[in-house]
Amino acid sequence: MSPQIQNWLMAGPIVPFKPNAGTLGASTLETLADGIGFWALIACLVGLVIGAGAWALGSHTNNYQYSSSGRRAVLVSGLAAVVIGAAPVVVNFLYATGTGFK
Repeated sequence: MSPQIQNWLMAGPIVPFKPNAGTLGASTLETLADGIGFWALIACLVGLVIGAGAWALGSHTNNYQYSSSGRRAVLVSGLAAVVIGAAPVVVNFLYATGTGFK
């Protein structure tokens, strides 16, 4: 094998990656992501309200199963809302960290 090919294989090809909002209909994709985020937050709200109701009903009727399921629904819905809200910050942080590697 020639030394030039060996050097190329050792270094690996350099693939540039520069996100550009002006290409491939970025505004449409951003609008779609915003809409999906909105409906996901609505689902979290509904899950939180139903879970709180089941938790309260289960507690007042001494039904451990309903109480436990309602508590779990409240916690999962709340954590899902936190993850949805933090997703852009996490993605931007990870992207900035990734671009720092040289």
